[in-house]
Amino acid sequence: MKWITAIIKPFTLDDVREALGEAGVQGMTVTEVKGFGRQRGHTELYRGAEYVVDFLPKLKIELAVSDEQADLAIDAITSAARTGKVGDGKIFVSELEQVIRIRTQEVDADAL
Repeated sequence: MKWITAIIKPFTLDDVREALGEAGVQGMTVTEVKGFGRQRGHTELYRGAEYVVDFLPKLKIELAVSDEQADLAIDAITSAARTGKVGDGKIFVSELEQVIRIRTQEVDADAL
């Protein structure tokens, strides 16, 4: 099993959710986050004054998938979230040791 964490631009969420649904992913957690990568924020003008936006708004998507679904999920996220511009985001993939569904106490693949 894999734990996939993706950081994406907020306006790509609907496309990513739809692509993951088509890939067979049944659930995900979405969190509003702020951060920066190589782009290091940017400057904006507001009422004639220039100010620096250090942390940019992003969304963090987290999902647990079987080993077989991992490549499909990664492809779905990359194709739906890619704009070709700086700041498209990143995907982190980790091994997932154990999953337990609280309601039924199913474990691992049965709990996904």
